[in-house]
Amino acid sequence: MLNRFLVLLLLCSPQVQAQNNWASQLSKAALELTKDDVVYDPSYYQIPYPNGDVPADRGVCTDVVVRAYRKLGVDLQKLVHEDMVANFKLYPQKWQLKGPDSNIDHRRVPNLMKFFSRKGQTLSLSQSSKDYKAGDIVCWDLGGGILHIGLVVDRLSADGTPMIVHNIGSGQVLADCLFQFTIIGHYRYSGQ
Repeated sequence: MLNRFLVLLLLCSPQVQAQNNWASQLSKAALELTKDDVVYDPSYYQIPYPNGDVPADRGVCTDVVVRAYRKLGVDLQKLVHEDMVANFKLYPQKWQLKGPDSNIDHRRVPNLMKFFSRKGQTLSLSQSSKDYKAGDIVCWDLGGGILHIGLVVDRLSADGTPMIVHNIGSGQVLADCLFQFTIIGHYRYSGQ
């Protein structure tokens, strides 16, 4: 009885309620993105800084995450850039760059993975649906060196698997794909 009371007390704590509210808002923001027509376009764009974005009708998987967070007032372009300026050597060095580039760094999956692991929570790479909550960020290895990222939302597939909003080539869509690819990252980031 005492354990059940402690669990209920924990679930009612202001911190847990704030996290659940944030997750719900992020899920809603991601689902709103599925209403926009977006062509998959990995082109390099010169964009404003801070709060810059590629054209609204263009984007890739990372843009889904960036745009969902931006709807909640969190500018991942700025946050990733600032962290990379201060900690460039900690970030992947795959592109032979001499320093950060605010036009593209936040649009690369490895950089977002490093940022979320540094500034958010790194969660288990479980194969259990119950371990993935609305608002979680999931990264996959699609094979051939191609990485992918999407957001868990508060919708479930017919078998109870949490659904994902992502862009894997067909625009910003809701899909039942959580366990379709090899999961290599699982994060929770509340924008703090």
